[in-house]
Amino acid sequence: MLRKVTDTILYVGANDHDVDLFEGQYVVPNGMSYNSYVILDEKIAVMDTIDQKKTAEWLKNIEEALAGRQPDYLVVQHMEPDHAASIEAFVNQYPAVTVVGNAKTFPMIAAFFPNLHMEKTLTVQNLSTLELGSHTLTFAFAPMVHWPEVMMTYESSEKVLFSADGFGKFGALDVEEPWADEARRYFIGIVGKYGKQVQNILKVAATLDIATICPLHGPVLTENLGYYVNLYDLWSSYTPEEPGIVLCYTSVYGHTAVAVKQLAEALKKRGVPQVVVYDLARCDMAAAVADAFRYEKLVLATTTYNADIFPYMRTYLDKLSERAFQNRTVAFIENGSWAPTAICGMKERLSKCKNLTYCKNEITIRSALNEETTEKLQLLADELAAGYAPVEVVTLKVTPSRGSPVRESRLDSFRSVSSSETRWVMSIKTLMMTSRPSPEMDFRPTS
Repeated sequence: MLRKVTDTILYVGANDHDVDLFEGQYVVPNGMSYNSYVILDEKIAVMDTIDQKKTAEWLKNIEEALAGRQPDYLVVQHMEPDHAASIEAFVNQYPAVTVVGNAKTFPMIAAFFPNLHMEKTLTVQNLSTLELGSHTLTFAFAPMVHWPEVMMTYESSEKVLFSADGFGKFGALDVEEPWADEARRYFIGIVGKYGKQVQNILKVAATLDIATICPLHGPVLTENLGYYVNLYDLWSSYTPEEPGIVLCYTSVYGHTAVAVKQLAEALKKRGVPQVVVYDLARCDMAAAVADAFRYEKLVLATTTYNADIFPYMRTYLDKLSERAFQNRTVAFIENGSWAPTAICGMKERLSKCKNLTYCKNEITIRSALNEETTEKLQLLADELAAGYAPVEVVTLKVTPSRGSPVRESRLDSFRSVSSSETRWVMSIKTLMMTSRPSPEMDFRPTS
């Protein structure tokens, strides 16, 4: 797939709809894109390669983009195989090319390609530059975002940031879907542990005048860049993205599931703006992990199993801990017919997580809900819902001009009570038939 990013920067990547599990664990129902770019100037730079499954397609795209010219540089920003697996094929086809990387890049190239001979290499330093003609590349090291050799590249004349895995997402480019959901799942799952390192590179990005972001996965971003940067700032600082509560549970014979569903309904009645429920044995666990970072509060409910916690809950908590889960309120529900110990087990697995506030109301169910534990569920709902109030939705009809279609708008009032008991009202008026321009460059095939 060959597309223009600008008049002198071309997209030469490929879509992959055959992949079922990205990195061997993340379901990708809409496939993946492996992105690569060519900068055309007095000297030509190719920005990264792609996954070996698409090497032949990529080389064909490169050949078309070069239009008979030879590439001068191959810039290797990230050595993960979905971006670097085609290095050897590229160098064999263009042996005179100079391979550009940093001091941590080349040992990885040697490890992945022990038989590769590179005639020319260029080792760059942090914030060093490379002149192509009218284009100037500045290399900004981004170690552990999410590998140690990662660097991003800023092209100053057209204000383009080549962001490596930063600002990437799951999904091929020929599928329309909201950016944030799959970008969040991608970020939290793959980069989430390295929030501090992402914060560091965001500080560097804040000093740049950026008009376009070219990631190694997902669409090129060209509009409303502050929206994406703000989400990355929230995600990497472990700040809740929006108000709401996630309920994650496991249930062997359904009794714990009944309790969770009752709690969910109680929370909705108390005005919690978003209540999201996951059955960890059946859901996409990566989505459940991502939503734990998205919302303010998390409810964990599981059974005691072999004197521990149920395996899917154990896996879930390990994934949260691995990704530095923090700055959230957490509630616990355990179930056990005898010797229930799940709450202790869950807390132990979260012991390395920072700044977690545990709810005072903890519920122990002995096999099935009874009158006492049902009442305790209501008390827990009260505690979790503190600060929220029901959302009032008023539908207004807008009188159209003669010959115009009837449109409707909504006035939503959301009242919240903060910890200091101050009250505020936020009103949003939305015209129902108004659409927002897409902030992403459309790379869908024209055929």
